[in-house]
Amino acid sequence: MTERTRAQEAQFRHAAIVESSVDAIISKDLNAIITSWNSGAERMFGYRAAEAVGQPITLIIPRELRREEEIILERLRSGGRIEHYETKRVTKAGKYVDVSLAIGPIRDAAGRLLGFSKIARDITDRKRAEAAVNGSEARVRAREDLLTIFVQNVPAGVAMLDREMRYLQVSDRFCADYGIHRSAIMGRSHYEVFPDLPERWRDVHRRALAGETVRADEDRWDRKHGTVWVQWEIRPWKTAEGIQGGILIFAVDISRHKQMEDALRDATQKLVESQEQERTRIGRELHDDISQRLAMLTVEVDALHENLGGSLGEANQRLAVIRQRLVDISTGVDSLSQRLYSPSLELIGIAAAMRSFCRDFEVGQKVEIHLEADPITRTPAPDVSLCLLRVLQEALHNAAKHSRVRHFDVKLASSENELDLRVSDRGAGFDLESAMKSGGLGLSSMRERVRLIHGTIVIDSKSGEGTMIRVRAPMTPTGN
Repeated sequence: MTERTRAQEAQFRHAAIVESSVDAIISKDLNAIITSWNSGAERMFGYRAAEAVGQPITLIIPRELRREEEIILERLRSGGRIEHYETKRVTKAGKYVDVSLAIGPIRDAAGRLLGFSKIARDITDRKRAEAAVNGSEARVRAREDLLTIFVQNVPAGVAMLDREMRYLQVSDRFCADYGIHRSAIMGRSHYEVFPDLPERWRDVHRRALAGETVRADEDRWDRKHGTVWVQWEIRPWKTAEGIQGGILIFAVDISRHKQMEDALRDATQKLVESQEQERTRIGRELHDDISQRLAMLTVEVDALHENLGGSLGEANQRLAVIRQRLVDISTGVDSLSQRLYSPSLELIGIAAAMRSFCRDFEVGQKVEIHLEADPITRTPAPDVSLCLLRVLQEALHNAAKHSRVRHFDVKLASSENELDLRVSDRGAGFDLESAMKSGGLGLSSMRERVRLIHGTIVIDSKSGEGTMIRVRAPMTPTGN
């Protein structure tokens, strides 16, 4: 009785454990017919025990996984076991369930194989969580891959560095511009790769690491093998958590552009010098030859007038008219000579030369010019003085021709290192964009002259609101 009682208690405990399990515990015979079905299986698959027992195990196996079950049975019949095998099963309602299977043999007291015992654990929630994590990681990896592709292929020099100025990523253009290979610099210090960086750039890096964005349209880098011109921008970058991770360097080697620009400037400079030489030659010929000959002709007319006396009144009147015309022509030629060649500029300086030109222009054009000129304590470079005089002449001629007013203001201000010329009127004004496209008003000529002396020019004009032309020029142009 005692042994029987113990056996019954053991059987009862076993049944209690099976029924209380949250997992599906199922047994099947050698032909895969279900022989037992616990309450966990009822909850997981939706079939009551009466519905499941006696049915083939394919009751809960998706049609597309039937071959998988055959392979499992073959392994079990040959004495094997199945542990932690993850697959899918289907419920009575047709819903798929992710399960982890553990399957082992059922044997009698003699060791003969009678069937199989299966424990199925629902891992649907875990698989969903894993899929979400894996999907998120995949998206992150995809974004990182795209970022890498973008950075490497962007048609500009781009470098990504951490807070210790070590390389994290660089573009192909960056490597090509500076003759380096990506694999040779990743993880290395920027200052180790480029030991000849100017100290001012190291300061820029410190500012960017502190959160500032700094840029330069052009910057000179004197290297051992020659000078390099760079257009750059340096800005901080932040992690997804908002923490600053380092800096981004955007750099474009503009050395070729600068060489072409310098060559163009030299060619333009030579053209302007050639023009000035030709203007000087023509001006001197007008002054020394034509003006002198007109003066002699005027003297001869005066002598003829005296010889005729008062006997020929009508002839004397005609001679007087001829003489006045000769005087007018001589004045015009002299004025033209002064515009083409300005010896007073070399002798008396820019302020006096401007004052002299304004007086002559007032008389010749019958206009009024209000001129203010500060004392100039430092003599500007000759090409600067000539440039400002030419701008003044061009601006006043344009104003007299197009402004429809007869009063103009000219102001020449001076500081230790700079001259500031303003020519303005309150006349008709014009549309600057249209004027530049048409190439009229000599605006392009003024701008080119100012560019050659490394100055700046601002042309402010609107239809009906007048015009102001302002030139700021260094006393001595940089680069000269």
